[in-house]
Amino acid sequence: MRATAAGLVTNALLAAGKLTAGILGNSYALIADAIESFADIASSLIVWRGMVVAHKPADADHPYGHGRAETVAAAAVSVMLLAAALLIITQAAREIFSPHHVPKPYTLIVLLGVVMIKEGLYRFVGRIGEEIKSSAVQTDAWHHRSDAITSAAAALGISVALVGGEGFGAADDWAAIFAGGIIAWNGWRLLRPAIGELMDKAPSGDLVAQVAAVALSIPGVEAVEKCHARQMGYSFVLDMHIEVDGAMSVTAAHELAHAVKDAIRARLPRVSEVTIHVEPHPHEPV
Repeated sequence: MRATAAGLVTNALLAAGKLTAGILGNSYALIADAIESFADIASSLIVWRGMVVAHKPADADHPYGHGRAETVAAAAVSVMLLAAALLIITQAAREIFSPHHVPKPYTLIVLLGVVMIKEGLYRFVGRIGEEIKSSAVQTDAWHHRSDAITSAAAALGISVALVGGEGFGAADDWAAIFAGGIIAWNGWRLLRPAIGELMDKAPSGDLVAQVAAVALSIPGVEAVEKCHARQMGYSFVLDMHIEVDGAMSVTAAHELAHAVKDAIRARLPRVSEVTIHVEPHPHEPV
């Protein structure tokens, strides 16, 4: 929440400054950069709201919790990145064929300051996103880096225009198109995992292997027949089958299943719920 709040305040100040400097300094790349910053403000608000909803406890309508709100927020922010990129590219392409004035030199100073601030914000928010394994926060961090990329490309275009003079005024717009392409690529790159999570794609990594190892460490568990995992925002929900001695009583098997569930949740804190089906060992095919 603090990372998102910091992004909101910073983006509001930068967006206003870049828009003013872009209009007064004859730089469409700087105006496009300001548009991207305003998109950052909206994305930070979406991430903030998604995190609030995701941390609500489970209820009768949402027995697995509200973790998917974080995933929906990540997908929404990714789509906004794509929309911002399309807007920037379309408008910059249109501006290329319009009469140009060379941008004012101070617009370059503004952009260099923006690059440093936004890259620092990306590293700050990205580190938090990695620590809490939040796709929404990581996506919001990339929104900050995309702004830094846009600003760097705009600074390059303005530099070319300033050095080349009136005949190179369109360099500013070409820089905006290049930046828009980078933003679009990152928007798609961040949207894909969000879509996968919404469609219950199996988590990557060795989570299932870790779960099986914990289950097999409990006396009485003979084998783990299967284990399916799905991600719910920060947390994981598991469905697994364990094999036990076929002569075990229902009460003993029930207690063993609870012991396995407690051990998994204790050793793997990101696992919020485990549903365990008990089968006799060895399992004979029907």
